[in-house]
Amino acid sequence: MILRTGAELRVTGPTDRCAVVCVNGGQAQEVEGTWSATVEWLVRQLAPRLPHVGFAEVRYRVKSWKRLESCFEDARAAIHEVSAPRTLLLGFSMGGAVAVGVSDEDRVAGVVGLAPWIPDELSVAGLRGKHLSVFHGALDRWLPGIPGVSARHSRKGFDRARERGAEGRYVLIPWALHGVALRKPWGGLLQLPRAERWSELVEEELRRFAAA
Repeated sequence: MILRTGAELRVTGPTDRCAVVCVNGGQAQEVEGTWSATVEWLVRQLAPRLPHVGFAEVRYRVKSWKRLESCFEDARAAIHEVSAPRTLLLGFSMGGAVAVGVSDEDRVAGVVGLAPWIPDELSVAGLRGKHLSVFHGALDRWLPGIPGVSARHSRKGFDRARERGAEGRYVLIPWALHGVALRKPWGGLLQLPRAERWSELVEEELRRFAAA
């Protein structure tokens, strides 16, 4: 569906009880939004195991950290469109910043960050009294021409949120890279190392959220 901002949303499963709003990564160049391979792979794995949880994937209008406010607007529009009584935000890479940035929404119970980028200047006040879990690949890092976020960076953001009243956990995944899957040139998904471990950790968080 098209959100009021012009971004796109696709929903898997029922959202009348609880929903997971999923936000993607980005890049420096201001380009049209795409669907996240990492999020898509996780939804395919977890939706059948969690039939009472709805998954809502956001496709930004523009996926760039230079247009972060625009991405915030798209995420907020998705939360309001889904209109679940309780919402969990799942943010991959730049999506971690987006999820933290809109965590002040009343419907939001917490954030799960997958290799999240959480810039120092980003307020974490919206997470006070809420749950923040961060999962990060131990081998993740930025290299020339290869996107990435260091685990040291996400740990700094996590600790800052904890100091300001968030609860949760930080898990470093040995031998894991930046994300769970890549999109092949012909459209399929390529599973990255330790994908199943990422899936296990996210499923644990979603079950905790759904049972609360």
